[in-house]
Amino acid sequence: MKSRVLLAAVFAVLLRGQDQELSPAMYLMSLGSGTSLNPLAWPMPMIMQRKGQWTLMYMGQAFLVETQQSHPRGRDKLYSTNWGMASAQHSVGHGRWEGKVMFDAMLSLEPATVTNRSYPLLFQTGETAYGRPLIDAQHPHDFVMALGAHYVLPVREHTLVNLYYAIVGDPALGPVAFPHRASASELPQAPLGHHWEDSTHIAYNVATVGVKYRWVQLEASGFHGAEPNENRWNIDWGGMDSYSARLSVLPTKNWIAQVSAGRLTQPEATENVDVVRTTASVEYTQVRSSGEAWSSSFIWGRNHKTGGRLDTNAWLLETVFPATGKDFLTGRFEVTDKDELFPNQHDAFRVKAFTGGYTRDLSTKSNLETGIGANVTGYAIPAAIRPVYGDHPWGVSVYLRVRLKRS
Repeated sequence: MKSRVLLAAVFAVLLRGQDQELSPAMYLMSLGSGTSLNPLAWPMPMIMQRKGQWTLMYMGQAFLVETQQSHPRGRDKLYSTNWGMASAQHSVGHGRWEGKVMFDAMLSLEPATVTNRSYPLLFQTGETAYGRPLIDAQHPHDFVMALGAHYVLPVREHTLVNLYYAIVGDPALGPVAFPHRASASELPQAPLGHHWEDSTHIAYNVATVGVKYRWVQLEASGFHGAEPNENRWNIDWGGMDSYSARLSVLPTKNWIAQVSAGRLTQPEATENVDVVRTTASVEYTQVRSSGEAWSSSFIWGRNHKTGGRLDTNAWLLETVFPATGKDFLTGRFEVTDKDELFPNQHDAFRVKAFTGGYTRDLSTKSNLETGIGANVTGYAIPAAIRPVYGDHPWGVSVYLRVRLKRS
């Protein structure tokens, strides 16, 4: 009897999800990066304009960050993480076959504002700087973070077909990447599980085809699997040698869940191995009476490296809570298996990170929103690596945040 009640409740939720169908225009305006989606309830910060038959959208965010981290492997630095995006949408076709096309471009000045090709982040790994693997540091994003085109066509009453091609873009693998994720909007630093969960958000030669029926979406992508190289100003073009698929469920406007998997051909420049990546995530957003949104995410990622290496996992739970219309509390808890902390060794060490923070909005001038905040991270690490990192490693970041927002 209890199982029947539970199934009925689940079925009722899914039926309510049928009301969350999107027109082609609304679908395109809801995209976070590439073809990934935040919960539809999230009031995405953007500026919109109409120019003739075109709908224009602008988004952007920048942090100026001072980071202090504990020794012996910690460092201090002043740097800026940032990105800006513009898109243009237009109708194509007539009547029943009227669809929407959208062109988008995203740029970042991090190649200039993150000096020496990285910023300090204890236990972070992935990519390279000056020919060596980055350890305890996070790489900047490329100048060109996205450059692509979307086409969405309604083919039946409840069905959308979407096509996407990008010179630089985000294939159907993982959740929304952290720079654009609703629950990470007040966290300037990357998660430790970035290269398990969402690092393909800057990929090259990306083609995606997807079908959305009511509240279910299925997508498949081909793309170039290598991570960006150290020259952050160029476009690292390559053949379409990797692939992925993603199943997403949007039962209501407040929820989105996805499961995805892909094979990446030699993503790391220093490792001659392929990676089979599997991810799953659940994201939730609820708009409060202040008009701001409480957003939370649970994300899991697993990397299987070919060549007999151990599988490694990463788990993340993060949230941003608007205590008032101007006060935001943030939290991030991570558990990550790190197998690249020591050169020429592949032992995996399970690192736990606890981050808590606060942001206070200072002012809103027209479409510009400014805030100041800070967060503190503490780590729990295995005894085997405490002689290298200390018994109680920690990090502190103080930041100024500026972003575009509806006036």
